[in-house]
Amino acid sequence: MIGSGHNGLVAACYLARAGLSVEVVESDSVLGGAVSTVERWPGVRVDRGSSAHVIIRQSGILEELDLAAHGLRYLDCDPWGFAPAPSPGDPGPAGRPLVFSVDLDATCASIAEACGPEDAAAYRRFVQVWGPRGRAVAASFGRRPGPAGLLRSFWPLGAPADGRPRTPGGELAVDFLGSGNALLDRWFHSERLKAALAWFGAQSGPPMSEPGTAAMVAWVALLHDVPPGHPVGGSGGLTAALRRRLESDGGRVVLGDGAARLLTEDDGAGGRRVVGVQTVSGRRVHADAVIAACHVQVTRELAGDAAPTALVDADPPLGNGFGLVVRALTDAPPNYPGISAEQSLQGLQLLCTDRAELASAHGDWAAGRLPRSPVPLAMCFSASDDTLAPPGQHVVTIWGQWYPYTLADGADWDDLAESEARRLVAAVNRYAPGFAESVQRLYVQTPLALERELSLPRGNVMHVEMGVASMFAFRPTPALSGYRVPGLPGLYLAGASTHPGGGVSGNSGRTAARVLLADRRGLPRARASAGRAVRRMAARLRRTPA
Repeated sequence: MIGSGHNGLVAACYLARAGLSVEVVESDSVLGGAVSTVERWPGVRVDRGSSAHVIIRQSGILEELDLAAHGLRYLDCDPWGFAPAPSPGDPGPAGRPLVFSVDLDATCASIAEACGPEDAAAYRRFVQVWGPRGRAVAASFGRRPGPAGLLRSFWPLGAPADGRPRTPGGELAVDFLGSGNALLDRWFHSERLKAALAWFGAQSGPPMSEPGTAAMVAWVALLHDVPPGHPVGGSGGLTAALRRRLESDGGRVVLGDGAARLLTEDDGAGGRRVVGVQTVSGRRVHADAVIAACHVQVTRELAGDAAPTALVDADPPLGNGFGLVVRALTDAPPNYPGISAEQSLQGLQLLCTDRAELASAHGDWAAGRLPRSPVPLAMCFSASDDTLAPPGQHVVTIWGQWYPYTLADGADWDDLAESEARRLVAAVNRYAPGFAESVQRLYVQTPLALERELSLPRGNVMHVEMGVASMFAFRPTPALSGYRVPGLPGLYLAGASTHPGGGVSGNSGRTAARVLLADRRGLPRARASAGRAVRRMAARLRRTPA
């Protein structure tokens, strides 16, 4: 297994549970890739990548691997979302903040107070309609992205027991292939409500004006069943529990000595097959199967001259950066006027009141410029988890989306980091007066810093763009979408480069493991007709690492 990110560890756990001997090699000295937590300042634990886990809590993986028994404990983000009233200097009525709770009744009451009863009723109906659809999307994320898997996920939406369509196919197509903005405009009147939901949906990357983004907005319907969560002790609590689970089944993780190249041999038919990896230290780890849970470009480099056409030609869109993260050590959490900390600090602070702000930020990104008006999303899990910081101190994560990796004017990110961090702090301060004065220390992850620290090419936290043309059977490319590498048997793919993409889901790791195990089950039938070479390979599979 190449890479100790959460997808690599998930795959390793499923393989070890099935009885295979598994070793994970990782170049970083920190476990977990972008799902990791480190002591950034004395006594202060700070996430390096993700903080709120959404998709994996809908996947069933946590329960299947019984990670609670291996020390994983989540704090529910409930309320899971908060959107402020417009700041005093903004035009229009001040209004009330929006609070999105697991309790649908409480959420609708907040919407009624802030936006009116008509939108509250529409939101209730929206959750009823899009809940089943969201569950179908979640199910499709957990399967290989072929037509059969999609049919299994979505057929129940249009084919009830009596055989008559529940929802016309044309309506489903319009909804799923349309833009998030179009969906919001059909359902709601209040721009404040639409802005909050659009900012949540945009976290996957594309703006909600793009086709195929409706389902990203509608994921909110599932959060009234299971909210986002933050592991006690930081995001790395998930990968630490995965490691403990793996080791309990006999698996092994080696940090600080990652893969330098794939080991291959002649397959007897004029091609090559993978037989293991050589690490940076020169250690050779022999295996009959290797799962590369790293960026697809890194996999291509590791294959070297043995890379087949499907891997050599892989050129998925990486985009021009994704976002900028500010980790702030403060002496107080953000304080939003007119609302309690219990309501505003449990989950995602969606600091956007008009979709025009999102359109402006994305337009600047497309032009290679810094956003003229940064749009922040803030999180402060130290308010509910006292393991993250000493008494009297807090960790506030501020995410600013659509920051270009390469700037059109040639500016250097190392020179810009501090000033851009301060602009994001000021953007939070606009809604939480006094926040800027509470900041004691800053750690800034620019797109360039994300590339350096977390091995994310061009700073794209999703590996590959999450547009409709790079999803499902197109991810990372049509030829590589099946988790195998055609032309190089023994090599499998996992991680954010593969379906279903970025975010903390674990789905690609589980599916890659299932594909590998299914291939192993086919070996006895192949052995009868393939002769001595295949018999040797099957015997080696029983005694060497996967």
